[in-house]
Amino acid sequence: MSFTNIAAYLSAMAGRQPHTLAVAIQNVGRQYARYTYRELDAASERMARGLREVGIGKRTRTVLMLTPDLEFFALVFALFKTGAVLVAVDPGMGIKNLGKCLAEAEPEAFIGSRRAHIARLLFGWAGATISTNIIVKPGVLACLNMISLKKVEALGSGSNRPGMNETGRQDPAAILFTSGSTGAPKGVNYTHGNFIAQVKALQDLYQIQPGEIDLATFPLFALYAPAMGMTAVIPEMDFTRPGRADPGNIFAAIDDFSATTMFASPALLDKVGKWGCKHKKTLPSLKRALCAGAPVAPRIIERFAMLLSEEAQVFTPYGATESLPVSSIGSRAVLSETGEQAAAGKGICVGQAVEGIRLAIIRITDAAIADWAELEFLSTGEIGEIIVQGAQVTHSYYNRAHATAVAKIRADDGRLYHRMGDLGYQDEQGRLWFCGRKSERVVTQERTYFTACCEGVFNAHPRLRRSALVRLSVHGKVKPGLCVELEAAACSMDRQRLKRELLALGGNYEHTRSIKDIFFHAGFPVDIRHNAKIARAELSKWAQRQR
Repeated sequence: MSFTNIAAYLSAMAGRQPHTLAVAIQNVGRQYARYTYRELDAASERMARGLREVGIGKRTRTVLMLTPDLEFFALVFALFKTGAVLVAVDPGMGIKNLGKCLAEAEPEAFIGSRRAHIARLLFGWAGATISTNIIVKPGVLACLNMISLKKVEALGSGSNRPGMNETGRQDPAAILFTSGSTGAPKGVNYTHGNFIAQVKALQDLYQIQPGEIDLATFPLFALYAPAMGMTAVIPEMDFTRPGRADPGNIFAAIDDFSATTMFASPALLDKVGKWGCKHKKTLPSLKRALCAGAPVAPRIIERFAMLLSEEAQVFTPYGATESLPVSSIGSRAVLSETGEQAAAGKGICVGQAVEGIRLAIIRITDAAIADWAELEFLSTGEIGEIIVQGAQVTHSYYNRAHATAVAKIRADDGRLYHRMGDLGYQDEQGRLWFCGRKSERVVTQERTYFTACCEGVFNAHPRLRRSALVRLSVHGKVKPGLCVELEAAACSMDRQRLKRELLALGGNYEHTRSIKDIFFHAGFPVDIRHNAKIARAELSKWAQRQR
C-alpha cells in the first residue's frame, strides 16, 4: 500500500478486515468500549465531513485535548482525513507550559472535553487565534459559544463532500510537542510522509502483522496500531503518570485480549515487571514488548523478560519526538553482552540503525552548524554527537526558527540531518551506543564526563534504583557529583556503608574514579510524559545545596 495521507491506512484496513476490532478502551470492572475497523473508519469519516462543514480543513491547526476514548481515536483520524494539522500537547506538562505551547502553535480550532474547555477559558489559551471551538459531551457548557461534537457528526451525516481531503506526503499533519525534559517543549512539525515512514519502519523492524493485538500505554503511539491493522487495547490508567499505573489493569488488559505487543515507558515496565514477579504472573501471549522514552536498565529488562515466553523479547527502540525509530536492540543481546559492558561504563547499546536511516557521529559542539563542510566526522569508538537522516526524520520546529537552525544540518547532497542532542559512538559492528544528553555532560578542567557512561558503573549496585551524574561548583571549579535513588527495600540500609560500596565501584574505572561526592535522594524528579527521563539540571541544583 502506498498512500499520501496517514488516515488512508485506516480506510484500507477497514476494507480488508471490517469486523476486526480496531480499538478497545478498558473501563472500571474490566468493561471495554469498542470500535471495529468499519465502525472507526465510518465514525472518523462522519466526523471529517462535519469538521469540513464547520470550516476545519486543510492546514487548519487544531488542538485535540481529550482522554484516549473512542471519540479521541475517531477525531484524530478525522483530522488527518481533512488535512488539518493536529496540535498535540501533554496535559500533564503543567498550566504554564501548556499556555506557552498553545500560544506558540497558533491554533485556529480547539476540540476538547468539558474540562479542557473550562481550562481554555479560565487561562485564556490561544484566545487570539482560536476561532472554532468544538466540545465533546458539553453538558452544562452547552449554552456557551461552542459547537457540540454531536452537531458536527450530524452535519457530517448530511454532507455530500468527502471526508478525505487531497494531501501530499509533504503536507503538514501534526505539531507534536517534545517532553521538555532538557529545555522548553518545542513543537515538532510532522508531515504525512513522516507518519507513513514511521508506520513502515515499525512494521518492518518488529515484523508486526495485521490482526495482532497492541497493549498501548502512550496514547499517540496507540494511533499507529490501527494504521498497521492491529487492535489497540488501552488500559485504564492516568496517561500523564504512567509510573503510577495499576499493574493489575495492565495484566488484565493483556490477558483479556491475548495481546501480542506492549508499549511502555521504563518506569511502567519496571513497575509491571516487579508486580508480575511478586505475584508469579506471566505474559505468554506477548511476542514483543517495546520500551522507550529513556534509557532502560538491564535489570529492568531482565526482570520483565522473565514474564515472557522464550521466543519473545523486550525491544528498546531509540529515537526522539523529532525522529523515531532510529535504532533498536533486543533483550537477548542486552542480557548476553551489552548489559555487562554498560556496567563497565561503555554506555548503553541501542543497536543497529533501522533500514533507511543514515547515521553519523560528529565532533561535539553546542553551536549551530550552517555549513556541511564544517563537520568533523569521528571514527569508530569515538564519542561525539549523533546525527540522523531518513524519511521519518522531521525537518523543523513550528515557530522556532532558531531551534530549527541549531538542530538541523543540510548536507551537500541536499538531505537534511537532525542533531539528536545525544552523545554516543558506533562500535566495530556498526551498533550505536548512547552516552547521554549533550546538555547534561559535565565538563571539567581534567575531562568530560558522560551521564550514561558514569551512571552505568554505579547502577550495577543491586541496591540502586538509578543514579544521576550532576554538575557541581566547588570553589569556582566544575566537579562531577552523583545523586542516587535506592530501591524501596534498601531505603533503611546504612548510607555510609552504601557510599563506601559505591565509591569502590567507581574506583574500578578511570572515568568514574574521581566522582567522590555522592548524595542520596528520596525520589528523582522525572519528565511528565514517560516518568523516566531524569531532570539532572534540577538535581544538580539540589545537590549543590546539600554540600
